[in-house]
Amino acid sequence: MAEYQIELTDLTGFGFHGVLPEERKNGQEFSVDATLIVKSSKVNDDLANTVNYAQIAKLVNDHIIGEPVALIETLADLIADEIFALPLVSAVEVTVHKPQAPIEVPFGNVSVTVVRGEV
Repeated sequence: MAEYQIELTDLTGFGFHGVLPEERKNGQEFSVDATLIVKSSKVNDDLANTVNYAQIAKLVNDHIIGEPVALIETLADLIADEIFALPLVSAVEVTVHKPQAPIEVPFGNVSVTVVRGEV
């Protein structure tokens, strides 16, 4: 059994997630990092024996631009649950970044990380 890690970083999209009415109205940019642990009994040059990272990127983007949620914790949970349910994925770590969060002091980034399985 082979085990390997796939990482996607800085998957970015424009969404309307947030608690405040102006976040839901105006939207903002979000980015997501995802690390997957994949276990496969066959290691060869066949996409069927791994996880298609283009599929993961689309899944993440669909959540970013999709139905708004109040908390980035919820957004991270939704993404992690969907990735974790994929065949061959034994663990996933998802970080949602909200660099334009409505915070009244200087900051670089706000993020939430969710883990499913043992990364």
